[in-house]
Amino acid sequence: MLKNVEGFSKLTKKEKIDWVVSNHFKEPKKAKEIILSYNHQKEDVQKIHDEFIENSLSNFFLPFGIAPNFLINNKLYTVPMAIEESSVIAAASKTAKFWSSRGGFSCTILSKEKVGQIHFLFYGNYKNLISFFNDNKKNLVNSTNHITSNMRNRGGGIKKINLVDKTSLIKNYYQIHVVFETIDSMGANFINSCLEQIAKSFKSKIDGDKIFSNENKRIDIVMSIMSNYVPNCLAKAQVRSPIKKLGNQNGMEAKHFAKKFIQAVEIAKNEPYRAVTHNKGIMNGVDAILIATGNDFRAVEAGIHAYAAKNGKYTSLSNAYEEKEDFIFEITIPISIGTVGGLTKLHPMVKWSLELLGSPSSNELMQIIAAVGLSQNFGALKSLITSGIQIGHMKMHLLNILNQNNATKKQKIKALEFFKNKLVTYSGVTNFLKSN
Repeated sequence: MLKNVEGFSKLTKKEKIDWVVSNHFKEPKKAKEIILSYNHQKEDVQKIHDEFIENSLSNFFLPFGIAPNFLINNKLYTVPMAIEESSVIAAASKTAKFWSSRGGFSCTILSKEKVGQIHFLFYGNYKNLISFFNDNKKNLVNSTNHITSNMRNRGGGIKKINLVDKTSLIKNYYQIHVVFETIDSMGANFINSCLEQIAKSFKSKIDGDKIFSNENKRIDIVMSIMSNYVPNCLAKAQVRSPIKKLGNQNGMEAKHFAKKFIQAVEIAKNEPYRAVTHNKGIMNGVDAILIATGNDFRAVEAGIHAYAAKNGKYTSLSNAYEEKEDFIFEITIPISIGTVGGLTKLHPMVKWSLELLGSPSSNELMQIIAAVGLSQNFGALKSLITSGIQIGHMKMHLLNILNQNNATKKQKIKALEFFKNKLVTYSGVTNFLKSN
């Protein structure tokens, strides 16, 4: 029976691997060979990867590819994408090429505010609290000057600070709500450092202020933390084309295609079961470029899905409609990302990806990400309303099925030819391999 291990973090990497394979695997030697085979051949590169996290044993690979022909604001991009799901990059590439001949993607930054909050309980008189806060707002912000000086020199820093009464939700609960601009950095460490300093100053000043009696100035700082919900850090992407220029789509004439496409989006706007899958398709593209550029895809995911439910019902992130004789498809999503700091100067592939994109500012990268999300959504909806999703998806999945069945090189060549114009199913492929 496995027992708790003491001092695991202090073991060397080799000792950690030996402990893991000897305690968890039926074939320790084989398990060790696999984990070691994923280490980078260059020791200095592997050392960088090992120091990203705790208890590192090896690397976990994701396929890394590119989607060319993204025409965004009249500039062509080749977009890096890291993802394991079949057909995502193919769909992005196909959609990018489709829209590049129809004016491309028009993208804008609508706003760029990030938020942090100090959550606290106050047991005294609210009027005294608000009076104290208003008198000390400037001092609280100034207490962070040693943290914010570099950011302020670049045009960022603390933009707003407010006291928020949340006692209707939780007894004695208040917030200090702080709005930040972090320029080209994602800003998590910067924001959290500022919040902790403000909280410290806030508590100290209340304790020493004569406006409060001893019994009504008691304050408990619960936590100080940035929020990944950024409804005022928004990027918008749009494609627009005369309906007649959409062309025939898998046998469907342009006007009917546009009408059916808009209907599909309307369903996602009103049916949460469909909206979740609809938005997941958008995130296929968004997450892939976030990972490739070293950004926190989990934070962006959480914020985007919260935004999709901001009006009390989970709905589509994208919108489609006709305007006169034009078809318009667009998306607005909150994206808090960075192009400096974090992994951008450490991870070799992240640096490579950013250079591939032309070393973009955070504003430019936000717009690229929004365009990729919209392209992914367009590709999925186009398949759904014409040929169906499985024909294209399963063709891309064919190699995965062949590899799962240990197909030989000769069998793969024959299978790719055989299924060129046939629906790919797991059973169909396995039956093909049995006879070939």
